[in-house]
Amino acid sequence: MTTITRIESGPRMSQAVVYGDLVYLAGQVGEGDDVAAQTQYALAEVDRLLALAGSSKARILSATIWLADMADFAAMNSVWDVWVDKANPPARATGEAKLAAPKYKVEIIIVAAKG
Repeated sequence: MTTITRIESGPRMSQAVVYGDLVYLAGQVGEGDDVAAQTQYALAEVDRLLALAGSSKARILSATIWLADMADFAAMNSVWDVWVDKANPPARATGEAKLAAPKYKVEIIIVAAKG
């Protein structure tokens, strides 16, 4: 039986779940006044959680990015493009959605391989 490891669990959710060789991150949001600042914050959290799970951005399989406003697409991409591992870019989708609180401009959901 494969073990399930939950990282930074609370009563509602875990920030990361490891099952076999896969790492699933909860949606990461950020702090800051604009989408660029929030994206930087969220990606730093992705890096931190992947490290705790035994992975890294080079092992990301897929990313789903939700923007509160698609007008922020270019600003979010300006941060993403600097951060993403150019040798190992993941499959990625970006869409617009109403996020959990009005202050949030971006939410990033990651699935990665361990190792």
